Amino acid sequence: MQIDSPQFWRAGAISVIAVMTVVLIMLTIDSLAAIRSGGTHVPPYTVINQKIGYKYDSARAIDVPTVAGDEPLFGRAETSEQVAALIGKGKLVIQSRSCMNCHTFFGNGAYYAPDLTKSWLDPGWDAWQAITAAGSKEEAMVRFLMDPVKFRTWTRTMPQLNLTREEAVAVVAYLKWMSAVDTNGFPANFGLISTSR
Repeated sequence: MQIDSPQFWRAGAISVIAVMTVVLIMLTIDSLAAIRSGGTHVPPYTVINQKIGYKYDSARAIDVPTVAGDEPLFGRAETSEQVAALIGKGKLVIQSRSCMNCHTFFGNGAYYAPDLTKSWLDPGWDAWQAITAAGSKEEAMVRFLMDPVKFRTWTRTMPQLNLTREEAVAVVAYLKWMSAVDTNGFPANFGLISTSR
């Protein structure tokens, strides 16, 4: 085959497509292993049974989530199957209510309302416990989600989404799990946020 032959270029194109298809398949398999729940970069859903915090990692020069000790959501530890169902329901509620039209998750979505990537770790929920008369952070979050208009404190009000308690609990579970995902320091300086009382 000569370089000016159409067969040469056709064979070259087919070879490149074949090689790149194999590379793409390998990268997809590697990525899926890293980004699935329990993968190398994403904690398992059962992390909602543990205490999740945030600290500065000087070696990486970013804030990272910490997971240590037992702190089950609503005081009851859930099995892997129960947690997976709860997180799945939380994702569906967030999608069905178009939360990304106002909020961001992992930097994706709208910037009208707060980014929810690390919302479980927001120190402001301590004040919300008093506002909602709740005994825990997760209960304060559920009460707020069920009636955000009643607990309005900003000039922008979250719309009434008519969430059932079961749906609100599922959303809170999803938000707690999401806060344990190592997002390589996103949102920046989150660990420096403090509230004044």
